[in-house]
Amino acid sequence: MEENEELNDESLENQDESQDSLVKVTGMYKDWFLDYASYVILERAVPAIEDGFKPVQRRIMHALKELDDGRYNKVANVVGHTMQYHPHGDASIADAMVQLGQKDLLIDTQGNWGNILTGDGAAASRYIEARLSKFALEVVYSPKITEWQLSYDGRKKEPVHLPVKFPLLLAQGAEGIAVGLSTKILPHNFNELIDASIKHLKGKRFTLVPDFPTAGIIDVTNYNDGMRGGKIRVRAKISTLDKNTLVINEIPYGTNTSSLIDSILKANDKGKIKIKRIEDNTAAEVEILVHLPNGISPDKTIDALYAFTACESSISPLGCVIEDNKPLFIGVKEMLERSTDNTVELLKAELEIQLGELEEQWHFASLERIFIENRIYRDIEEEETWEGVIAAIDKGLKPHISHLKREVTKDDIVRLTEIRIKRISKFDLEKAQQLIDSLEERIAETKHHLEHLVEYAIAYFKELKKKYGEGRERKSEIKIFDDIEATKVVIRNTKLYVNREEGFIGTSLKRDEYVTDCSDIDDIIVFTQKGEMMVTKVDSKVFVGKNIIHVAVFKKKDKRTTYNMIYKSMKGGPSYVKRFNVTSMTRDKIYDLAGDKASSEVLYFSANPNGEAEVVTIMLRQSGSIKKLKWDLDFSDVLIKGRSSKGNLVTKYAVKRIELKEKGVSTLKPRKIWFDDVVNRLNVDGRGELLGEFKGDDLLLVVDQKGIVKTIPPDLLTRFSDDMIVLEKWNPDKPISVVHYVGDKERFYLKRFLIENPNKEEVVIDEDPKSYLELVSTDWRPMLEVEFIKPRGKDPKPNLEVNVEEFIAVKGIKAIGNQLTPEKVKSINVLSPLPYEEPKETRTEDIEVVDEEQIDNDDTDIETKNDGSDQTTLF
Repeated sequence: MEENEELNDESLENQDESQDSLVKVTGMYKDWFLDYASYVILERAVPAIEDGFKPVQRRIMHALKELDDGRYNKVANVVGHTMQYHPHGDASIADAMVQLGQKDLLIDTQGNWGNILTGDGAAASRYIEARLSKFALEVVYSPKITEWQLSYDGRKKEPVHLPVKFPLLLAQGAEGIAVGLSTKILPHNFNELIDASIKHLKGKRFTLVPDFPTAGIIDVTNYNDGMRGGKIRVRAKISTLDKNTLVINEIPYGTNTSSLIDSILKANDKGKIKIKRIEDNTAAEVEILVHLPNGISPDKTIDALYAFTACESSISPLGCVIEDNKPLFIGVKEMLERSTDNTVELLKAELEIQLGELEEQWHFASLERIFIENRIYRDIEEEETWEGVIAAIDKGLKPHISHLKREVTKDDIVRLTEIRIKRISKFDLEKAQQLIDSLEERIAETKHHLEHLVEYAIAYFKELKKKYGEGRERKSEIKIFDDIEATKVVIRNTKLYVNREEGFIGTSLKRDEYVTDCSDIDDIIVFTQKGEMMVTKVDSKVFVGKNIIHVAVFKKKDKRTTYNMIYKSMKGGPSYVKRFNVTSMTRDKIYDLAGDKASSEVLYFSANPNGEAEVVTIMLRQSGSIKKLKWDLDFSDVLIKGRSSKGNLVTKYAVKRIELKEKGVSTLKPRKIWFDDVVNRLNVDGRGELLGEFKGDDLLLVVDQKGIVKTIPPDLLTRFSDDMIVLEKWNPDKPISVVHYVGDKERFYLKRFLIENPNKEEVVIDEDPKSYLELVSTDWRPMLEVEFIKPRGKDPKPNLEVNVEEFIAVKGIKAIGNQLTPEKVKSINVLSPLPYEEPKETRTEDIEVVDEEQIDNDDTDIETKNDGSDQTTLF
């Protein structure tokens, strides 16, 4: 028993010792993880503000400089050389070098370095070659002002930062993800950065926006100076090749042709868009052909490509850099200012070193001249010791050195003793003086640059732009994007069915009643016999309420669709009529339109897409002493109000039935349409130029610079090209006047015509390649002025005024017209037209539309309890 007790005591002691030696995980996590996170942030992922390089990029550039002899080096050789400084494997170095090479700024590449447009990777590093570009050699290196440090193993020296005299970080951009930190600095245009640097040095304001090597269209409205919280939108450049073909010539930054095509195919598979096939003809430039089936609108498909594919994406910049071993969040404006100020300091340091070297050269050249011209070298012939030689030379120099800028040192005298006899014997006093004079000129010039450092820096930037700016013009086009509503451009890829009695709607009820085509992102509006309304998402099967009387795809903010309804709120109670719009709502919420009584019932209901107001016949049940059992009700007599209003009293007696007597016409005012030239789109929100008020069958007249004339419906989804020269409401009775140059006749012709085939494109110039459209006038009675070329040695012919109405009658659109003049024409201008009073259009009386949008947006069901003072009794 005693032995067992001793053993137990020993085991307890050992257990206590083992517990004392345990280390808590929290301590390890705090020390080791923070060390790792700091290393990743500072040494791998985030660039330095001083030179714009990440450490691996800086080491690659240093290795390239060490290997530089003007010839190409195998990338594998450069990678191996970089590994002397970089403590990581060759794969990471090779990848970083390929990314640098693809930016086409610092590295002159040879071989297959991949393609940023197609996403193809580079060949193996043993097959491709590189050398420093002339720009890099001029801008990145200056060993005399570079601060050096030991490499990771202490065997080599590497730069702490490279003395980059250019805003390189903004030119190349940078992206990196560290531990708990990331950076995304977008690339900017080379020439615009130089211009901005010059403006900063001159004290002027400047703005910077990104420019991408893949080109594309960008909206920088919310760029926010490249700081956190900013966003830019990027789009592919899509144009219409013909009515069944779209062509993509530029792609958004962050994508390539492969990923872009994949996103288009996925959208097609999901039914968001409808395409026939895709051709990728990309080589040096992007060309993707998207073929459309017959009957598919190209304009709508372009919008759908932006809405549902990678043809449009947003990029969120994040300006994060390293300064003094700490992350710093700054905008691109401050980055450029810091870089420009740093460039000035680097130029100053170079000039100071250059001045010191020139003054040193001048000092020794002057000493050498004194030493040889005054034959001081003969004073050392009698000297037997080195000290005596130094002293003799020092003594011989003293009478002649009063003009020198510093004292003569022993090292100077030692250098004089190293001059060879051959040089002394062939010494040319005149050449020596010329050398001293040239050094004095260079010294004065350097001092002038130092005294006017800002002007010197501006000249430096201008020289950079002159030498390297050609071919680096902006690639990305800056525009303000229009917002695309996905529900308006999505392809209706499924069918909606309804079981009215049971109260179900959905896409899987194929045995029930078909309603309409729809998409999987649509909202559906439903009305029931009880007077309830609900809006819900499309699904395979949804219960919305029994006895459905109307179901349709819901359009948000639709102020034109008007619902006409007659209802009774309780059994045996009075009947009411009301007209209302539904512009907004809460999805899946039930709205009571006929009161919340269990016995409420809809007696008549119609949905009218253009605010039509029909006439119905009301028939009452025979009861008591009712004299009039039948009369007509015209919905145009009822004002359009909110959906929660009670409406007007129809009758207090029981209604037998209601029959449609006469279909209605629209009671809405013609729709005002504007053209916004910023986004080249139509709108009804009052942005841009008012084109007019449009009824259902009104058309737009469109003429472009290629001579194409057409009339089209005012569809808000239409995209207008930049070469459009006429856009207005079309008046079928107003002639169009065109001056065009006929190539084979080498003369200008004038014609007037009416459009006889609406909704058809027609060309008003002939097919000769030299023919072109000069001007178009849509005035009723236009006047033109023709200015002639001055003949040599003669006075110019006086300008000719042309009354177009008298000059030519209205003819067919294909007619060539009448020759304007046989003389050579300098210019043709449109003058003020002759007065004309257009016939006034007879219009039906407009019915007022009461705007209830604020009530709808607040989603507050306000029941208008009409008393005798505001009720309109229709019987």
